[in-house]
Amino acid sequence: MKISQLLQQRDGLLRQVRLANLAFAYWQLGHLVQRIARARLGGLVRLQPADPALAHSWPVLTALEGRQSVIEEHFTDEAIAELSGLLIFLGGEDAADMSFRLEDMAAQFLAPLRLQLEQAGVELEPDVLRLAEADDGNPSRAQS
Repeated sequence: MKISQLLQQRDGLLRQVRLANLAFAYWQLGHLVQRIARARLGGLVRLQPADPALAHSWPVLTALEGRQSVIEEHFTDEAIAELSGLLIFLGGEDAADMSFRLEDMAAQFLAPLRLQLEQAGVELEPDVLRLAEADDGNPSRAQS
């Protein structure tokens, strides 16, 4: 492939990369929302980004309502870091430190993401989130 061809395709490739990242965010958030619903988790939480100056090198998810032990039981450090990364990707740095209700995650994050994908012409298969449950966490391995 010639460099001129790549340069001509650049805008289209960037658009596809963005759509692929939005699809991955949708899949990951959908999986998380399903887990939260199955565990019947709810309440207001605060997600703070990693901040070595404040002595936490990982993002922190704090229960503002309910018990912190429930959060710690259901969310690993890796899951919190993944959630933080997804929300920063979707909302920019403004989403780095935010409060939200666990039971409202589908409406607050997943529905707008779904709308954005649909407006871009992405067809969402009805069982794409069901595949998340059956898979090991990697959507690239999910079979349709």
